[in-house]
Amino acid sequence: MSANTALTFRISPTPIDPAALRPLLDDATAGACVIFEGWVRNHNDGRPVLSLEYEAFSALAEKEGARIIAEAREKFAITAATAIHRVGHLQIGELAVWVGVSSAHRDGAFGACRYIIDEAKARLPIWKKEHYADGASAWINCATRGDFADAARDA
Repeated sequence: MSANTALTFRISPTPIDPAALRPLLDDATAGACVIFEGWVRNHNDGRPVLSLEYEAFSALAEKEGARIIAEAREKFAITAATAIHRVGHLQIGELAVWVGVSSAHRDGAFGACRYIIDEAKARLPIWKKEHYADGASAWINCATRGDFADAARDA
């Protein structure tokens, strides 16, 4: 790994800047880079959505996120991976999550990127509150597997 590459996960209360993150994936041995951007959309389950709020147990989310990145490194031949998830109030079109992966070959980059976002959605203690056009709102726990999901079900 070159000095510019990273294996990191973090929670951010400020907007995500993809242009600042992309150089973290640079590595002379990498022949592929895959980036996933998750944006706030204007609907969910047939309901018009006006905005979202994300809350996280940041310390645990970052610890589990780092574990997910480490697992991706073990499962796929990657040179670097960086993921950031926003918290706070987000408007339609804003970037909620960014995952970037580089590897020597495209299969590793695609596989690792998909693994990181899928595992993050399933395991991290991050909650989303949707604000609907009809004035209603609802909190949704994003974790569906792992220790955090079990704790949320038991609460």
